[in-house]
Amino acid sequence: MAETILSRLLTQQVYRPAEVWVSDPQPQRRRYLSETYNVQTGDDNCQVAASASVLLLAVKPQIFDAIAAELAEIDRPSSTLIVSILAGVPLLKLEAAFPDCPVVRVMPNTPATVGAGISAIAAGQCVTPETLATAKRLLSAVGEVVEVPDNLMDAVTGLSGSGPGYVALVVEALTDGGVAVGLPRAIAAKLAVETVRGSVQLLAETGMHAAELKDRVTSPGGTTIAGIAELEAKGLRSALISAVRAATDRSKELGNR
Repeated sequence: MAETILSRLLTQQVYRPAEVWVSDPQPQRRRYLSETYNVQTGDDNCQVAASASVLLLAVKPQIFDAIAAELAEIDRPSSTLIVSILAGVPLLKLEAAFPDCPVVRVMPNTPATVGAGISAIAAGQCVTPETLATAKRLLSAVGEVVEVPDNLMDAVTGLSGSGPGYVALVVEALTDGGVAVGLPRAIAAKLAVETVRGSVQLLAETGMHAAELKDRVTSPGGTTIAGIAELEAKGLRSALISAVRAATDRSKELGNR
């Protein structure tokens, strides 16, 4: 996700390569980022963070405490905007690690790779309208941005953060269904992807409720209602609701470690 954000920021010319420093412990990764994006790289988190006007935290939540302790040793200006994409780590914990700094907690998702993502943002107590605008400008490079309170960020993680995985599973299942009724896999896969893409685009561009789209394609005694009846019998709706709940709970667990 960090590389996706980096790539989009440069592509959208939000920052120039010379303005970006990336810290990574792996030499081969630093070499790749430097050669691919022409950014400056290093393995010293403190050196990178000391002069940053915007610090993007993109590490595993399990190692956040160690990173925070390391960065606490530097003399960092209180104006540094801290942007965290760590799943499950609440604002309270982030602000304790970066006192007096404006902190925003963000949950992006993988469609950001093609600029079609959506990011939810929760602003900390020291965030001003100006720093919030900076954070939103940064995130707009990877797609849409919505603002939510911090106590809903785990729910965002369960829905949109993890959601691309659910959609991918649905597309895979539709593809397998097409193969099961005789379609070549390549054609079944294209039909499945484009059906999902087109349906989502229709909902997004018209503002139509999903239930209305379902009703429009469901004629009396027709093929669609036969398929929907089978999905309801097999519990698709309940399974997706349960998936969002499970992912939300897991996000909360990660934040409590």
